[in-house]
Amino acid sequence: MPTFSVYDTKPYDRDYLAPAAQSAGLACRFHDFRLDEDTAVAARGAAAVCIFVNDRADRAVLSRLAGVGVRHLALRSAGFNHVDLAAARDLGLSVTRVPAYSPHAVAEHTVALLLALVRKIPRAHNRVRELNFSLAGLVGFDLHGKTAGIIGTGKIGRLTAQILRGFGMRVLATDPLPDAAWAAVHDIAYVALEPLLAQSDVISLHAPLNPETHHLINAATLAGMKPGVVVVNTSRGRLIDTTALIAALKSGGLGGVALDVYEEESGVFFEDLSGTVLADDELSRLLTFPNVLITAHQAFLTHEALTEIARVTVGNIRRVASGEPSLPETAL
Repeated sequence: MPTFSVYDTKPYDRDYLAPAAQSAGLACRFHDFRLDEDTAVAARGAAAVCIFVNDRADRAVLSRLAGVGVRHLALRSAGFNHVDLAAARDLGLSVTRVPAYSPHAVAEHTVALLLALVRKIPRAHNRVRELNFSLAGLVGFDLHGKTAGIIGTGKIGRLTAQILRGFGMRVLATDPLPDAAWAAVHDIAYVALEPLLAQSDVISLHAPLNPETHHLINAATLAGMKPGVVVVNTSRGRLIDTTALIAALKSGGLGGVALDVYEEESGVFFEDLSGTVLADDELSRLLTFPNVLITAHQAFLTHEALTEIARVTVGNIRRVASGEPSLPETAL
């Protein structure tokens, strides 16, 4: 029975991957620790390893995996910027991913963050739990009639735009490859980045991370935004320059920020650090702002998304283990 090693395992990974593997005739070994140079040896005897976004997959790690007989790297995520694809090719490792598990999950979480932030739901909830029913300081604003800017119109960006149109918002979008037919159907206008920043009351990020988008939100782009704008990021943490973001928050130029990702989240997100001192000074500073809302990379965490991640990941592993070609949409 082909075996694969699963790194950085959380309880929900076991709950969904184990039955999917059993149904496919595969065995899986779960490791709570992350993949790195030291832990790669734990994959000895496995045909494949399954990793998540904070595992290391650089040339050194991939060389260790190849050395213990691993021939397939199966990502249980859409993003792959943490993988050295050139090294994988050199070492004869096939790499697969889950390109679209549930865009609805991420789009809906994006809007949930936005609503919670602008209507001050977390603050109100904490007050009521302390029997404080005052409404002072809880004034929000309507989304209806405001302008939303969507940066990146892949599946998640398009769904988010459509939901916001349902609130009666005017929606602007920017993307290197605009989908004019979709935009026409949903009455969405494609514009360049600069006018989108200047006109939007809400800006939501849905772009991939690459050299062109790294720190797309920086001191210059923040300065070009409409005063009081709300920024939401459920895409990739390094789209935002955190130092510049904090400066903009301190100056009062931003109305609010909602983040499900953070550029230095490795070692923090997905972990219980409640009994420790947070070593990341910038994340600590962000957590002090009353107009900042942060969730720990949970936008994907729905039953539907986890079911699809397990199905596609296990399917990728089964195909490679049996000598079948990977599906074009999942191969890297």
